[in-house]
Amino acid sequence: MVHLSGIPTDTSLQPSSAVDAASKEPESGPVKHLSDRLAKVVLSARELNTQQLGEQLMTSVYASRFAAQDLPKHEMPEGGMPKEVAYRMIKDETSLDGNPMLNLASFVTTYMEKEVEDLMTESLAKNFIDYEEYPRTADIQNRCVSMIGRLFNAPVHDDAASIGTSTVGSSEAVMLATLAMKKRWQNKRKAAGKPFDKPNMIMSSAVQVVWEKAMRYFEVEEKYVYCTRERYVLDPKETVDLVDENTIGICVILGTTYTGQYEDVKAINDLLDERGLDTPINVDAASGGFVAPFVVPDLEWDFRLSHVVSINVSGHKYGLVYPGVGWVVWRDPEFLPKELVFNVNYLGADQASFTLNFSKGASQIIGQYYQLIRLGKNGYRSIMLNLTRTADLLAAAVKDMGFLIMSDGGGRGLPLVAFRLDPKLEKRYDEFAIAHQLRERGWIVPAYTMAPHTEEMKMLRVVIREDFSRSRCEQLIGDMKLSLSLLDEMDKRMLKEYTDYISHHRAHAAKNTQGQGQHDVYKNEEHSLQGKTGKTHGRHSGAVEVPLSGQSGQGKEMNKEVTDSTPSKRQQ
Repeated sequence: MVHLSGIPTDTSLQPSSAVDAASKEPESGPVKHLSDRLAKVVLSARELNTQQLGEQLMTSVYASRFAAQDLPKHEMPEGGMPKEVAYRMIKDETSLDGNPMLNLASFVTTYMEKEVEDLMTESLAKNFIDYEEYPRTADIQNRCVSMIGRLFNAPVHDDAASIGTSTVGSSEAVMLATLAMKKRWQNKRKAAGKPFDKPNMIMSSAVQVVWEKAMRYFEVEEKYVYCTRERYVLDPKETVDLVDENTIGICVILGTTYTGQYEDVKAINDLLDERGLDTPINVDAASGGFVAPFVVPDLEWDFRLSHVVSINVSGHKYGLVYPGVGWVVWRDPEFLPKELVFNVNYLGADQASFTLNFSKGASQIIGQYYQLIRLGKNGYRSIMLNLTRTADLLAAAVKDMGFLIMSDGGGRGLPLVAFRLDPKLEKRYDEFAIAHQLRERGWIVPAYTMAPHTEEMKMLRVVIREDFSRSRCEQLIGDMKLSLSLLDEMDKRMLKEYTDYISHHRAHAAKNTQGQGQHDVYKNEEHSLQGKTGKTHGRHSGAVEVPLSGQSGQGKEMNKEVTDSTPSKRQQ
């Protein structure tokens, strides 16, 4: 998910390098004399001749003139720089990001074997959409679709025609599934001579933000089943009660981003049958699609249920591939209207295309295929069972610390632990203070405000990924105990100052020195669940939710109300 970035005005930019600072007219007095001396020391690009540039290439990166200058930020420089310098300068800057392995907020894969990394690197130049030039890569995608479809029990009898495609993450898959359901509903309404201008879709208020976007972008009304303090997923009866003639479908989540719980797809499916409704279901299996089949294979949530017409899944979560790949599978072409599919002759071959983009890299698709054949079902099963055991270990330790566990253990949900402070303990600090303490120790453990109608309940969540071993889990448990003891020992005045600081700065507050902050045009929106209720969004693809960037004057601070779940770039 990419955030919008505003282009700053010239007057909003501060000097970003020694050259820029020296070129500004100095003030009078001692400052002027000092500036004059500095200006003589600074070398500008215009003063470098070929011989001097050659000498620069012979020195260490940090002995070069580039090490004494800020990196270009707003305008492409006239001259370039040696490749070694560009590599080191950018590497140094990105080293201030958080450590991905300690980012327990994200579901996104942070470990792959070297062999598949090499394969993916070798495929970086391949444009996947060019089927004629890269026919084997196109066939590899088809193999992945078949394997994933069969994993989800797609019909494979002689008359079956299940179909699917790769996407750039599960978010694009959600968009495609929504479009297909809306168009199919419109076609049925038109054929019956009924109005088709007020489609709606039913979903939990705990949905990831991509569903809100899909509803707004494609002009579909959201009908929410709200969570409560005791229930964090869809209630089947309440869900089916909302169905009307304008309902294009129901979104059911296999592993919510908040608590990791599986919503009861079968109960909703059975209720629809009982009432004689033909409402389709899309299962959002972004996280659970590669977990449930191996940990709870008898759980009926997929194409074994008659109302499930499409399933979306992230390859870059528990599919164990680096970010940038998702999948969507339809039960039958009946549920993907033909008018949405474009047959084009481009780059030398006829192609049937149903995407929101065209060109995309082939690396992630090749990475997915590698994992599917390298690990096999036994490999995925072993990994997911290990993650489940680690999650249960952490949940038991957290419970012993006095927290209330909100997630389901024993493989009944995703391998994560969601928990909150027990109100009976009457702690003087909240979940955000705990998250901040852990962040000081390198751990990125998100604190959230729960979905609407839960009385602004706060919670913490730890996602267990493949590279989160038992040893690392024990380290986290130790740091959590230390953090709690430190918070418990703070006196009332100190604790109030500490929590006030956190509530205002959220660990991401930083003075804006680059002329960019949240764009004024997009502040205080009121159309999303977060804008209406203050809900903190979980993320679909692990991508960072960053404020829209816009223009600002010198010294103006960035918007400080940034979600704690966003991986911190640096402890300010």
